[in-house]
Amino acid sequence: MNFADLGLSDELLRAVNESGYTEPTPIQANAIPSVLMMRDLIGIAQTGTGKTASFVLPMIDILAHGRSRARMPRSLILEPTRELAAQVAENFEKYGKYHKLSMALLIGGVSMGDQMAALEKGVDVLIATPGRLMDLFGRGKILLTGCDLLVIDEADRMLDMGFIPDIEEICTKLPKNRQTLLFSATMPPPIKKLADKFLSNPKQIEVARPASANLSITQWVVETSAPKKRDTLRGLLGAADVTSAVIFCNRKTTVRELNKSLKRSGFKSGEIHGDMDQSQRLAELDLFKKGEVNVLVASDVAARGLDIKGVSHVFNFDAPWHPDDYVHRIGRTGRAGATGVAFTLVTSEDAENIDNIEKLTGHKIARYDGVTSAADAQEARDGEAEGKPAAKPRSRGGRKPKAAADAPLVEAAEAAAPVAKSEARPAREARAPREERPAREPRPAREARPPREERAPRPDRTERDVPRPRRGRERDADQEADDGWNGPMPAFLDVTLGR
Repeated sequence: MNFADLGLSDELLRAVNESGYTEPTPIQANAIPSVLMMRDLIGIAQTGTGKTASFVLPMIDILAHGRSRARMPRSLILEPTRELAAQVAENFEKYGKYHKLSMALLIGGVSMGDQMAALEKGVDVLIATPGRLMDLFGRGKILLTGCDLLVIDEADRMLDMGFIPDIEEICTKLPKNRQTLLFSATMPPPIKKLADKFLSNPKQIEVARPASANLSITQWVVETSAPKKRDTLRGLLGAADVTSAVIFCNRKTTVRELNKSLKRSGFKSGEIHGDMDQSQRLAELDLFKKGEVNVLVASDVAARGLDIKGVSHVFNFDAPWHPDDYVHRIGRTGRAGATGVAFTLVTSEDAENIDNIEKLTGHKIARYDGVTSAADAQEARDGEAEGKPAAKPRSRGGRKPKAAADAPLVEAAEAAAPVAKSEARPAREARAPREERPAREPRPAREARPPREERAPRPDRTERDVPRPRRGRERDADQEADDGWNGPMPAFLDVTLGR
């Protein structure tokens, strides 16, 4: 099947051929005829399957007949982010270059005066984000009563960003007799409820199982640790055949820090996140599309809908918190029939996130067995296919684990070890019991010293050499007499001094 079989006009087919496309993708082949028949449609398709062209192409032919009026757009396309809205506008310019259709882009970060001026002239296609559209509608600057065709793109992303109440209010302001197209990668209950409320007998097209990952993308989980994540990423970027890559982080601060680190390591990298204004983000995307930078570090603001050709690799520096984000992140590669590779760096804290992703996608993601080189991993797999013995497992620290057969030898060695040790040093003689030990001879008693009065005075000792008695010690009788009374003893004392 080719595009000519879908009922498109010659001018549109000419623009499609000049864009390099010859055969429609499955979602395009199924959706375009139904849209041309003015039916409501629910399209469930993986990201990167050509979903945007499946509603842009038939809309151009439908809007070719009719005339626009001031402040009353004829069709409305709702997108969750400014980047997605800008890309849809690019598609209209590319495919509608042989049609005289007017278009306006109503998004934040762009001068509102220019947008209001375009609306005053009248537009055939209004591409808007819900927030900016509700702002202008509240000011009375836009009317939706003449809008006969509504497209709700990336509905599940709208749900994640909290836009469902705004979409419901917008739907109530459009004519009831309109055509509504809803596209989503997944179909959670709130989106199903929205479709049941605002779509009339829609045709549902599902080209792949909901939330399944693109089969043209080779997916790997790379186990690492938080301190080694940057080294692991640099190793993958250097080893893999990376022509252009998008690296996703969960936080804006991580995006900035990782981009600086990659630049210091010599990589041509750029960044895009929510803290940048619209002009900065568009400038970074333009550099990436031109190839002036081949590595783009991004937050989830860029995860959905970015249609950039030639992205060979996607790296999840952080495992996504929500499983749906994983599908949309890796969908930046392997687009429109091309193949791609997606690596997700996983630490021990990410086990639950990976389990949820595998439950959603319905398959186990292979574990990458060689961070240093993709060729090494392929060589290992080739060796296993040829029947070569696998490398022996090693325990932590690089030591080989002991085989079970060696256990008896180890036990014998351990049993013999104490014996050898005891033989090396002679044992000491046992000491005899206490009662058997010979009694020690008693020491000879010292001779008793004679009393002080019997000692002979030293002949060489003068009167000056005699020590004076210390306070608190007893004094002998001679000293008592010398210090006492010098006259005759009084009778009433009745004391006889003895020597």
